[in-house]
Amino acid sequence: MDDYQYEREEDRRALWIKDFPPVSLSGVSKFRHWLFPALGAVVILVLIIAVGASNTKMSNRLWSVEQSNSNLSNVIQSLNASLQQAQETAKEVQKLKFIVENNKDQLTSVSEALKQLSVVDSLSKSIASLKCSLEHFIKNSSATGGCCPFNWDLFGSSCYYFSSLSLSWNGSKDWCEKEGSHLVILTTNEEWDFVTHHTMPNPFWVGLTDGRTGRWEWVNQTPYIIERRRWMPGQPDSWTGHGLHGNEDCAQLHSSGRLNDMHCSKQLRYICQKHSLRG
Repeated sequence: MDDYQYEREEDRRALWIKDFPPVSLSGVSKFRHWLFPALGAVVILVLIIAVGASNTKMSNRLWSVEQSNSNLSNVIQSLNASLQQAQETAKEVQKLKFIVENNKDQLTSVSEALKQLSVVDSLSKSIASLKCSLEHFIKNSSATGGCCPFNWDLFGSSCYYFSSLSLSWNGSKDWCEKEGSHLVILTTNEEWDFVTHHTMPNPFWVGLTDGRTGRWEWVNQTPYIIERRRWMPGQPDSWTGHGLHGNEDCAQLHSSGRLNDMHCSKQLRYICQKHSLRG
């Protein structure tokens, strides 16, 4: 091979061989120099975030615990108050027990006295019944009839008291009740005739009023249906020209024997009624 061919072959080889420039180690060193501080900063940042999140959770837990403690404290205070009240109640019970124990003899005496009063009441009723039977025997009357107290008039199965004393309607009601009776209640024509025969020509209170509900009713709260034939013409009228407070809420038997409404404070005679005694 001549020199010329040799040179051309060398040139071809040069075309396929590429020489890289030498790598500089200074750049790698700089990268390594900044890499570790950056990684450290990132790790620290992650730790800070994690600690912050942990602190937030811990704060929430602490707040929850504080709330629970507050509620528990309220419950404890309520229990203490209930316990104190129970203790005070127990003390009062002990006082009452002490009083009862100290007054047991007196209570026994009161109980015995009540029993004796009951016996006396029973004896009084028995005596009244025997007296009634004796009256029937003396008068030779029917034993099916009843007996009435002194100054009371018997009619049917009831006793009637026609007072000579004048009271207000409420005062009359109270007087009758103290005698074990009530202001008269009239339900039959026979009762009307009997009562008016004893009252005319004087006015008397009867057990009829509209003061409780605004509707007329008897003293035992039985509703009363107005019968015009039993009332004075134009009555009841709830007249207010009397100069007294309120309306005319109470009924009286007029001197004519018919009903009339009148102010309850007026002073009139009255009629009481109660069941007769049986012999």
